Amino acid sequence: MRIAVIGAGGVGGYFGARLAAAGNEVTFVARGPHLEAIRRSGLLVRSPLGDFRTAPGSAVGSISELGPADLVLVAVKLWDTEDVAARLRSSFEHKAHVLSLQNGVHKDIILRRHLPEELVLGGTCFISAFIEEPGVVVHNNALQKIVLGPYHQSQIRVSQAMLTTCLDAGIDTALSHDIQKVVWEKFVFLVGLSATTAAVRQPIGVIRSNPRTRVLLREIMAEVTEVARASGAKLDDDFADAQLDFCDTLPEKMTSSMHNDLEKGNRLELPWLSGGVVDLARELDIPVPRNQSVADILSPYTNGVPVAD
Repeated sequence: MRIAVIGAGGVGGYFGARLAAAGNEVTFVARGPHLEAIRRSGLLVRSPLGDFRTAPGSAVGSISELGPADLVLVAVKLWDTEDVAARLRSSFEHKAHVLSLQNGVHKDIILRRHLPEELVLGGTCFISAFIEEPGVVVHNNALQKIVLGPYHQSQIRVSQAMLTTCLDAGIDTALSHDIQKVVWEKFVFLVGLSATTAAVRQPIGVIRSNPRTRVLLREIMAEVTEVARASGAKLDDDFADAQLDFCDTLPEKMTSSMHNDLEKGNRLELPWLSGGVVDLARELDIPVPRNQSVADILSPYTNGVPVAD
């Protein structure tokens, strides 16, 4: 399969490199020193499942430089989605299918504004990986999973083909026929984890063991669950409680990418997480005071704050 991976960070770098190692024709869109390192030496992935490296030269600097592809994996930060979607519309006249592995529920809405609806597949991923240095991605643990699925009947065939391709590459992959539900399920947990770890500035172990922040975590997830159900996702009434139980199983020191970005002074995905919940809830006339508070508290840091020397 010819696969273009837009964004060669932890997510795109890991899954793209694993697909390439299985013999697929994979081209990354990257930038800066990371791009130059991949061009020079390939992309190295260090993983507890075994290290692997792509061939040198398997990266380009822009979407316009990509050749024909059967599938485009989108793995950029959420604020780049609009620009990526617009560039895909102008560059991919051969109608490649697009699968976003980004966080959140807004990603596919944005992609479908620019691309034919039948080309946008549904999906999400579960992995902890990051760029250690230019040309090197580190996979933190054994978890590496993609769940994908069709939004329309016409997408079943390509979804099944992608499932086979990922499984052949050693990626833990599942096909869901209710991918909207899966995406919302992850979003409930993701917003809860990111909102609390960033606002409280502590890992999940501290948050779940303190009575007041434990309530905060549950109520944030309960608000997202209500928005999900109002948006058509078939989540159970007690889904937030089930996710709270799941949080009790997580490593004590686990945090979120938004918490890490906050500590580093980087730009935050807040407008698509708690801020995104607030926007969706406003359209549905649903009160979400906990998510509103988090969005307000973190708003000064949305565009990043320089870290003092």
